Amino acid sequence: MKPRYWDEAKGHLAKRDKVLRGIIRAHPDANLRTRGDAFQTLARSIVGQQISVKAAQAVWERFEALAVHVTPAAVAGLDDGAMRGAGLSRMKVAYLKDLAGRFHEGTLRPRRWARMEDEAVIADLVQVKGIGRWSVEMFLIFHLMRPNVLPVGDLGLQRAMERLYNAGEALTRDDMREIAKPWQPWSSVATWYLWRSLDPVPVEY
Repeated sequence: MKPRYWDEAKGHLAKRDKVLRGIIRAHPDANLRTRGDAFQTLARSIVGQQISVKAAQAVWERFEALAVHVTPAAVAGLDDGAMRGAGLSRMKVAYLKDLAGRFHEGTLRPRRWARMEDEAVIADLVQVKGIGRWSVEMFLIFHLMRPNVLPVGDLGLQRAMERLYNAGEALTRDDMREIAKPWQPWSSVATWYLWRSLDPVPVEY
């Protein structure tokens, strides 16, 4: 389902930023989508840490085949060695097991997050092993569909902004925030389209 704010955000961004205007025109029918499952979104963000989108999808598919159903109970019961055989590092196995345990035991309460501010959700979730700010920002964008998240630590966003706004030269995070000022309050949408400039296949978490 398309986020309710999507068309308004597209209009704002196309008006305020000529780079984004071109990308939006090149992808007229594409939009952000959610998988609708909080645990799977967070698990995918762990699997995808520090590897390419393509590599992350390959590992996820092997992990999903191993688990059969990627639920907290199923993941908590998986053999660590089998998870490593699916391509997960020792640390990622530990992170996924910790996440599954917290969901299974009820120490994480997903229903609260929809009512919380972005920074409060980040503070709640970074307590989980292996969940850092980037992972929660992906969760905010892809699960909670928050409209104004700017993940300046995301390598894809950095690469796209450097290529399209700075002639391929490096940008600091403060530089990125300065460039992104006209995007507010729709930074998530701008980020999603900049990812499209690198890969026409929409990423999903």
